[in-house]
Amino acid sequence: MSKRIIGIVVLVVLVGIVTFNIVQKNEDKQTDRGPDEYDVSGDPDVEGAMITSPGADDGIELGNMAPDFELETLSGETLKLSDLQGKKVILNFWATWCPPCKVEMPEMQEFYDEHGDDVEIVAVNLTSSETNEKKVHDYIDEHKYTYPVPLDKDSEVGDTYMAITVPTTYFIGTDGKVQQPKKVGPMTYEFMEEMLDELE
Repeated sequence: MSKRIIGIVVLVVLVGIVTFNIVQKNEDKQTDRGPDEYDVSGDPDVEGAMITSPGADDGIELGNMAPDFELETLSGETLKLSDLQGKKVILNFWATWCPPCKVEMPEMQEFYDEHGDDVEIVAVNLTSSETNEKKVHDYIDEHKYTYPVPLDKDSEVGDTYMAITVPTTYFIGTDGKVQQPKKVGPMTYEFMEEMLDELE
């Protein structure tokens, strides 16, 4: 009888140790994840979106010339970044499946309506990450966004600017250089006003 009791006690202790280890491992995973990493499940209720690659760097450094690119926009025009030199530019990277992008886009439209004469907003869609291009057209049409939306169909521009988390935004001065630290995450109207004032 005492052997049976000892066996049960040992079994309970082993189950307790295994349970503790599983709980501890899950807590460690949550801690390792950090506040800036996001679910890319496509679920609109998640807090953000991230495409990540190991060893990715921080993108274009402050004071560097913004790399030039030429992309076709949703409206069928060609947008070349270097053609905008002499103007202040907010260069944004986004996707339709990205919840924080959906949060900032109305703010961007309001800002564009108010300050479009002072600054260019260029919202580059990471089209290669979309299920199809029509989804981008439908989304922009549905919400009546009027700022330019170039389509990065081959991921070349997103890769060049290391837009591994969306939204990611660069702030380019009239000299064509990145003049403020890039913003990872959604912008507010007030934040864009601050950046506009800081750009030269």
